[in-house]
Amino acid sequence: MNMRWVMATVGALALALLTLNADPWTELFDHVDAGAVAAGGACPATAKPANLNFTLKDIENKDVKLAAFKGKVILLDFWATWCGPCKIEIPWFIEFQNKYGKAGLQVVGVSIDDTLDKLKPYVAQAKMNYTVLQGLDHDDLQDAFGPMFGVPVTVLISRDGKSCFKHVGLSSKPAFENEIKSLL
Repeated sequence: MNMRWVMATVGALALALLTLNADPWTELFDHVDAGAVAAGGACPATAKPANLNFTLKDIENKDVKLAAFKGKVILLDFWATWCGPCKIEIPWFIEFQNKYGKAGLQVVGVSIDDTLDKLKPYVAQAKMNYTVLQGLDHDDLQDAFGPMFGVPVTVLISRDGKSCFKHVGLSSKPAFENEIKSLL
């Protein structure tokens, strides 16, 4: 009986750790602290290039090349329709696309595990006004921005194609907005 409690405790702890906004692979991205962003800092000079050499299908089943968005600030969000934190962030991303789209922001949502028949009605119901791509069976894309042990994972990419900020788990709307403004 004690072994069951140990296993349950370990499982609960592992789940709790996965939901934290923390990423053990932070050396893959150069992060800038919130103070630097608020003070007008942007993507650090040492930021690594984002791999945008991927083509995915959109909700109309048309090919979309991520490289076509180069020259814009890209908010690349890996999400799923069943993900609670993703559902919290989606309205923020809709607002950001409305507010900053004309200034050069492009929000791109990559659904990691839904088929087109589930994804298309969800996008319509949520009134998602930004590009939504099917990421199912695109582990190579997830590997390029991961590894990913859960969703949401959101990467902000500068106009020159560098990965500037990465959020693992639920973040805050002000953090996203400050980072977007620093890159525009």
